[in-house]
Amino acid sequence: MEDTQLQSSHNVPNNTKIGIGLDACLIPTRFENYSIIQTVDFFYPLVDDPYLMGKIACANVLSDLYAFGIYQIDKTQMIVSICDQFSEKECSVITPLMFKGFQDAAQLGGVKVVLQNCSYNPWCIIGGVATSLCTENEYIHPLNAQIGDVLILTKPLGVQMACNILRWCENPQKWETIMKTLTKEEALESYHIAVRNMCRLNKTAAYLMHKYDAHAATDVTGFGILGHAENLVQYQTHDIMFIIHTLPFIKNIIKVAEALGTKTRLLNGRVPETSGGLLISLPKENVDNFCRDMREYENCDAWVIGNVVAGSKTVHIIDNVKIVEVN
Repeated sequence: MEDTQLQSSHNVPNNTKIGIGLDACLIPTRFENYSIIQTVDFFYPLVDDPYLMGKIACANVLSDLYAFGIYQIDKTQMIVSICDQFSEKECSVITPLMFKGFQDAAQLGGVKVVLQNCSYNPWCIIGGVATSLCTENEYIHPLNAQIGDVLILTKPLGVQMACNILRWCENPQKWETIMKTLTKEEALESYHIAVRNMCRLNKTAAYLMHKYDAHAATDVTGFGILGHAENLVQYQTHDIMFIIHTLPFIKNIIKVAEALGTKTRLLNGRVPETSGGLLISLPKENVDNFCRDMREYENCDAWVIGNVVAGSKTVHIIDNVKIVEVN
């Protein structure tokens, strides 16, 4: 995805560019004050249920635009590749369920879906293209975090590990290690928490970004919390630094990581996520109201995980980072 020249707005200089590492491209049009914001995203199935996989894929695609504060998305084009090793029966069952999950998630977001492409491939892949035509008032440049802001995260971390735990139940050698720390019932509980969060759209958080004057945001997916925070901070117009002091994790994830010897990597923020929450830089005085509205509108928490301070565009997770376990 090429760097795209931005039009000036929201106190961002007009020579500023959105780089490759950020969430979507912003394309000027021939119409004054209108831009196209677009993203392309697709990936392999993370869960066995094709309907849920369709919902997760849609939530993940739309999330890139929600990270721009766009909560009214014009169109989503679904892209699917069907595994050429599927039997005729598997194809006839799995494919419609993936379509249905994707369409149902899009409908919840008020987004029109069309099937852009469906082909055979050695791997099963689902994703899409999300597009919105916006005025400058409809999106928030992800470049204007301010010293004194607070960092908010709107979904817990650890979803990929929670999904892996369920697969590891079928691996006797791996499960023998894990079973010392949790039961299969606890593994299922963590899995269901992960799936609920991956299926949940970031639309409400995008709306609240406008209501409470967010200065920058990104969604947390494949690069992990640290990778996405680093991508976001390096493009800021001010010389700032993100200090992360708290990390919310799905219940049981930390003790599984301890058993497997991966806790350090988990707390370093390098573990990939799928369809994660928005990491938002928000004025400190608006944080309590933002979190209150998330609970009121979605019955979900958002967490204060860090601060924006003066610095050289880096991210630091403190050594004694606070861990919050999320039920």
